[in-house]
Amino acid sequence: MRTSEIIQEIQSLPFQKRIYVIEKALRSIRKQEATNAMNFAAEALLPDYLTDKELTVFTDLDFEKFYETR
Repeated sequence: MRTSEIIQEIQSLPFQKRIYVIEKALRSIRKQEATNAMNFAAEALLPDYLTDKELTVFTDLDFEKFYETR
């Protein structure tokens, strides 16, 4: 479906449904932008995490069993 066809279909909807479609589209865009930003940051920091042991020192504890004291 072409963009112009999508817009035409949206314009034919009742007002409340148009608002709903727009809100869903905006949420989708914001979610994708947040995901893209996190992926970019992770890729940018990957070399540091691969080479700097100070950044990963606590990962040695990942498989340790901890018991809560009561």
